[in-house]
Amino acid sequence: MPHANNQGVRIHYEVEGNGPPFVLLHGGLSNMEVWYEMGYVKSLKEDYKLILIDARGYGASDKPHNPEAYGMELLVADIVAVLNDLNVSKAHFLGYSMAGWVGFGIAKYAPERFNSLIIGGAHPYLQDQNELDANIQLLKKGKDAVIEAMEKAGMKMTPERRARLAANDYEAIAALFSAKHWRLSFEDVLPTMTMPCLVFAGEADSEYAGARECVKNMPNATFISLPGLSHFEVMAQRHLVLPHITKFLAKVIQT
Repeated sequence: MPHANNQGVRIHYEVEGNGPPFVLLHGGLSNMEVWYEMGYVKSLKEDYKLILIDARGYGASDKPHNPEAYGMELLVADIVAVLNDLNVSKAHFLGYSMAGWVGFGIAKYAPERFNSLIIGGAHPYLQDQNELDANIQLLKKGKDAVIEAMEKAGMKMTPERRARLAANDYEAIAALFSAKHWRLSFEDVLPTMTMPCLVFAGEADSEYAGARECVKNMPNATFISLPGLSHFEVMAQRHLVLPHITKFLAKVIQT
């Protein structure tokens, strides 16, 4: 099981396929296995060298319980550490939800390491602080409370998803979402995002308006709207999402 080391924190990763390097980072309450379960690995590995990463706090990566261990610079440095471990100088990036937020962090702290950014279900603006506080309190209650809340919010609870949620270290995840950067805006980075960017969101997602708005201030970005889909539904609709991703990457690589 390969790991990269970032200042003593071990970051688990796996590599699948051959082609241009393409980092896939999962959303919150998840891990890299979601890319296999939803069919993204099977669909993409023939054309890309997929670099699948467990974000710190998740999966087989280390899980600190201190919010200071989850600063945005550290989350970005984890990805860079994996690239360095693989001797990859530059890659493409796909991140959804929590990982989409990290995508804006990449643009701030390590833009030189990425040829393009694909950001889904996220925006760079200040988060709703009341909602953030409520989510942190929910995480501190543990797996049963989280699973119940996710079901009430409309998440389709497959056996795989339930098992993944049950296996999480919720003290670590609560620490992650207690990190200071969740109280900040990354709006200032938008004009500097000169690399090709693809931003997408479901129209029924609370992040939709911010995702659509931020593209207006990005020099080289495209926005894709997915009608009728909620935050939890988008990535499960691989047949709707993947054509946009592969078309975008093909154009970037050709250019």
